[in-house]
Amino acid sequence: MANLIYSVEDDINISKIIALTLKKQGYEVLSFSDGSSFLETFSKRKPDLVLLDLMLPDIDGFDILRKLRADKDNDDIEIMIVSAKSQIVDKVDGLDLGADDYLEKPFDILELISRVNAKFRRNKKTSRISIDQVTVDFERRTCQVAGDEVALTNAEFTILYELMKASDKVVSRDSLLNVLWGDKDSYESRTIDVHVRSLRTKLKAQGKHIVSVYGIGYRYTK
Repeated sequence: MANLIYSVEDDINISKIIALTLKKQGYEVLSFSDGSSFLETFSKRKPDLVLLDLMLPDIDGFDILRKLRADKDNDDIEIMIVSAKSQIVDKVDGLDLGADDYLEKPFDILELISRVNAKFRRNKKTSRISIDQVTVDFERRTCQVAGDEVALTNAEFTILYELMKASDKVVSRDSLLNVLWGDKDSYESRTIDVHVRSLRTKLKAQGKHIVSVYGIGYRYTK
């Protein structure tokens, strides 16, 4: 069964290009020109990935993002912001609110394809790793702290898994960017820092294990 993608984009030309391109890649794509119709359909059938424009005619994209991430049942759904807003504050806000990726307009369609494909690339690893009170299960993509499940975004889980897998070894920001999106040159290291900050907050006291290594990246200590 093809992965389902919802494209929320009010520019008709961009919307058509996104839909046609991704359908040729084998994805099922539904397009929405406003937030209201998207949310109505979303409530009935959830997608695997949402491509979300921030400047919609009826609802602010950030408000849609907040609404989606407020429900833990949506944690497994990838959300990629596709927006003409290019200020770092917009990118940081989007990532802080739970977006997994941020693609700035105008974008190269090949870059969009690459990023979307990366979201659905499935690694065969099935490792289960436990350090202190934190346990991550790659196959189930779950995280538990002292036996209680903690809801993480896909990006947060991937970062945590990679850090715990390398236990006590430094993992560079470039390495994490490459694992997440495949093309580290398209992202700023600040992106990783935003996800790590959110991750530490969610892990609470166990967040102390994620140690910053100045100028390089992070290390997960035992």
